[in-house]
Amino acid sequence: AVPANANAIHFQFAVGGGGGGVGGAQYDKAGGESAGAGGSSGGYISDKVFSVTGGETLTISAGASGAGTSGGYNTTATSGGNTTVSGSTSSSLFTLSGGAGSSASGGGVQGPLRSNATGAVGTATISGTVLTTGTTVDGLNITTFNSGPVGTFNSNGSGNAGTNPGNCGGDNCQIAGGTGGSSYAGPGAVTGGTGAPAGGSGSVGTRGSGGGGGGAEPQSAGTAGGAGEVSYRFLRIA
Repeated sequence: AVPANANAIHFQFAVGGGGGGVGGAQYDKAGGESAGAGGSSGGYISDKVFSVTGGETLTISAGASGAGTSGGYNTTATSGGNTTVSGSTSSSLFTLSGGAGSSASGGGVQGPLRSNATGAVGTATISGTVLTTGTTVDGLNITTFNSGPVGTFNSNGSGNAGTNPGNCGGDNCQIAGGTGGSSYAGPGAVTGGTGAPAGGSGSVGTRGSGGGGGGAEPQSAGTAGGAGEVSYRFLRIA
């Protein structure tokens, strides 16, 4: 519930969920091995202020993380969920779509090597009334709000794609999975999950970044992206 005397809300940061990474794949006769691409990160906002109505109810949903896959052929990791905020009076304030999971297609024990791809990045759709000037009743100029990850007032943007190492040549060659896409786009950017080495384990994404992909030979699994998040405080603009 928006406090009765509040008329604005400051989102220090918010981001959609990160997509998962695809696991690696290994071959008997194709003459190479395949690494999974990292997942993509979600759309974000940083230090953005919206107008709201005192007493209305806000519905806030942080996007779920996308799951990685264990590897193999023709597989797609799960995409991250959307992070949304809407008000009973103000309607939709924003939607931050989750980053898509990476994917792999084709391939088989006899070959050819599979094709790998990163998923689409998350985007930011701003629907509410954004305040770009104003001073709170306790003397805070909202244009000085810059404590979010981007470090700049009134920021929003799209996520980043994970990396795609592709395939290595030569039977039983070793290749590590791709890194997940970083979330946010500023000095406080959150790095994505690391790709797994051959037969090893990568790291999961955090704070809306993408999960790491799996490596080969032997193949290893991709990891989950980071869950979305929302951090806010209510204000009264004089």
